[in-house]
Amino acid sequence: MPYRFEDLKKNCQTEWRAYIEHSFVQQLGDASLAPEAFQHYLKQDYLFLIQFARAFALAAYKSPTLSDLRQAKEGLQAIMDVELDLHISYCKEWGISEEELANLPEARATLAYTRYVLDTGNRGDLLDLHVALSPCMVGYGEIANWLNSRRETVRGKNNPYDAWIAMYESDEFQDAMRAEILWLDERLADVSPSRFDQLNRIFSDATRLEIDFWEMGLKQSD
Repeated sequence: MPYRFEDLKKNCQTEWRAYIEHSFVQQLGDASLAPEAFQHYLKQDYLFLIQFARAFALAAYKSPTLSDLRQAKEGLQAIMDVELDLHISYCKEWGISEEELANLPEARATLAYTRYVLDTGNRGDLLDLHVALSPCMVGYGEIANWLNSRRETVRGKNNPYDAWIAMYESDEFQDAMRAEILWLDERLADVSPSRFDQLNRIFSDATRLEIDFWEMGLKQSD
C-alpha cells in the first residue's frame, strides 16, 4: 500500500496534536493571548520567513525536474514579493517597525528549526526538504481550520488576532496547503518502508521544533 502524507501525521499523532492544539494557538483563538507574546512571535516569524525563502532557493537547486524548479521559484517569489511585505505591514500594525525587524537577533527556537530544515535539505534530496518544511506549510492551514472548528474561538473585532486566523484560512493558503499535500502524496507513494522511516523521523523532528517555536512565543524566550 503506497504511503501518503497522512501516514506521517499518524505516526507522530501525539506531537502533531501538541503542535496544532498548542496553548499559544488556543489562546490566540480565544483572544486571551498576551499581546507581548504575539509581538514576540511576530518578530521571530519574520526571521523565520527569511530562512524559509532560503529553503525555497535550496529547493530550486535540488529540483530534478522543470516542474519542481518552477514550484520552488513560485514559492520563493511568493515569500519575497508577497508574504514578507504583508508581514512587515502586519508588524507595523502591532507597533513593530521595519528597522526593528532588520536588527532582531534570532531566538534559539528560530535558529533550531530553520537551520534544521536547511541542514536536512542540504544533506538530503528535495523530498527530505519538503517533509521538513511540511509541518509549517501544512500545519498552519490545519491550525486555522482547527480554530474555526472550536466553539471557544472568537472571530471578528473582539479578537485582536482575527487577521492572523483569516490569513491561514484564506483560499490562497488553503489551496497552497492542498497542493503541497498532493505533491508529497505523489512522491511518498514510491518510497520503500525504510525510506519512509527516514522521512518519518524528519517529520517528527520538525514537528517537535514547531512546538518549540510556539513555546518560544508563549514564554517570550530568546
